[in-house]
Amino acid sequence: MTAEANLEAVRDDARTWIESNFPKSLKGYEVGLEGGGDGSSDFETWRQKLAEKGWGAPTWPKEYGGAGLSHPEAKVVAKALAKAGAFNPIPMLAGMGVTMVGPTILEYGTDDQKERHLPGIASGAVRWCLGLSEPNAGSDLASLQTKAEDKGNRYVVNGQKVWTSGADISQWCGALVRTDPEAGKRDGISFVLLPMDQPGVETRPIKLISGASPFCETYFNDAYAEKNDLLGDVNDGWSVVKRLLQHERQSQTSARRPDAVTEESLGEKAKRYVGVSKDGTLSDADLRQRLVKHLMDEQAHYLTISRIQAEAKGNVEVSAAASILKNSNTRVAQTKAELTMEIMGSQGLGWEGDLFTEEERNSVRELLWGKAMSIYGGSYEVQNNIISKNILGLPETTQKG
Repeated sequence: MTAEANLEAVRDDARTWIESNFPKSLKGYEVGLEGGGDGSSDFETWRQKLAEKGWGAPTWPKEYGGAGLSHPEAKVVAKALAKAGAFNPIPMLAGMGVTMVGPTILEYGTDDQKERHLPGIASGAVRWCLGLSEPNAGSDLASLQTKAEDKGNRYVVNGQKVWTSGADISQWCGALVRTDPEAGKRDGISFVLLPMDQPGVETRPIKLISGASPFCETYFNDAYAEKNDLLGDVNDGWSVVKRLLQHERQSQTSARRPDAVTEESLGEKAKRYVGVSKDGTLSDADLRQRLVKHLMDEQAHYLTISRIQAEAKGNVEVSAAASILKNSNTRVAQTKAELTMEIMGSQGLGWEGDLFTEEERNSVRELLWGKAMSIYGGSYEVQNNIISKNILGLPETTQKG
């Protein structure tokens, strides 16, 4: 069977399976930031069916809860779900599990770690967070001070993490800790997996200006991590976390537009709010030019994703190219939010009340939330440093640790 015929067979199978298993009551359901359901039995039934099919993490091996699909096959499945108005909540339910922790365990984990942790991630039954940034170790992550002391069969962990997404609702955490305080700045760091449900872990949600609170402060006070949950080699956590962050940047930028776009285009929205000339074009010529430039940048971003994926022949290798996409995705998303606010005028500034539509109230929240894109997953400036060194081959100019 040719590759094209195989993908067509996968498409037919996916279409038939979705038609038979996706609850019609969930069509059009919006998966929230935490991926939680609406409390219905249909939502839980759908999650279980996806988990049994292996579609929560479709490219993972079947023995670890995946479906063993190739990347092109997984894309076919994703498109079939979107076309049917269906959705896959498992990556959101698993927190940082499907996109970051799981792929890193697949590369660095022992067989025991893979067997214990991956199935729960792939099914969406276990949620993961990441303990990386600290109050004095953000973009300069290697300055972290959270320490883990060797106590025989366990490490005892003490310190503070911040911006820990979903820490208050997660069952497990992947944490970067210092295991050798005498070693160099980027040496003596290890990556451990630890349970959140223990007396030594405290989480405090951080309220953001947008109104959402996905982030937490996380405190470790004599918390423990078992020795068999050390990921990678002791004192080599910097290698592990660099790979994990590559997976994060890839996951932030690899999303493709669905085949059927139901959302009103920015151009149509501009015509509705700003008005049109007699010839039907947007009446504000300057806004029209900036809108066209934004749409060109957006198209260039998606074409760059397609080019990188095509060059990898369907087996997407996470590389420094993800830093290019991360920055272009940030620029496109933030520009879109700013243009939307400008197009809506004073209606785009509404926070609450009946004078504003839900769309208008959401627009200001999206603009505020989108400002974080320049920081999380490695700041805009950090990505530029990676691009200059690893892609352009320019000399190191930042402080070495």
